[in-house]
Amino acid sequence: MSFIRRLGDPVLKSRAVDVDRFDDQLRGQVARMAGLMTDAQGVGLAAPQLGISQRLLVYRVGPDAPMIVLANPEIEWASDDEETFEEGCLSIPGITVDVDRPIHVLVRARDEDGDERVVEASGLEARVIQHELDHLDGKLILDRTSRAERKEAMRTLRELERSREQAA
Repeated sequence: MSFIRRLGDPVLKSRAVDVDRFDDQLRGQVARMAGLMTDAQGVGLAAPQLGISQRLLVYRVGPDAPMIVLANPEIEWASDDEETFEEGCLSIPGITVDVDRPIHVLVRARDEDGDERVVEASGLEARVIQHELDHLDGKLILDRTSRAERKEAMRTLRELERSREQAA
């Protein structure tokens, strides 16, 4: 978890740049991201969360599901049907907030080899992709909540920090 950037880090609020080289270095980065995501018991991780300003994300929606890599992802279509669901984020540990998102999306991207990848996703998979895509655009889950929810989340975050400091 020490490698994952936290709320307040400027890289988390910046739009990431396109991946332009699909080489062994990128594949190594993908492997590192996948390992860190698994170690942190997350379902998705975006490169900016590691301080890397690249439009790159990895996700796995179940223990037996394959690891999916999306470089330069773009949502081509999102359903009008939305669902509110509680989301957490590795960059804001201990905080969960309700977020409205489209239930279905169609995403066009590249894989770690530069080959085109099209993903039709629904439910949890669609939510994870949209959450990680937000990171690539410099958005966090707190940016998708009401002012009151954001204030409550920040209060909880301060209390968690105080508890950690007292325990140390």
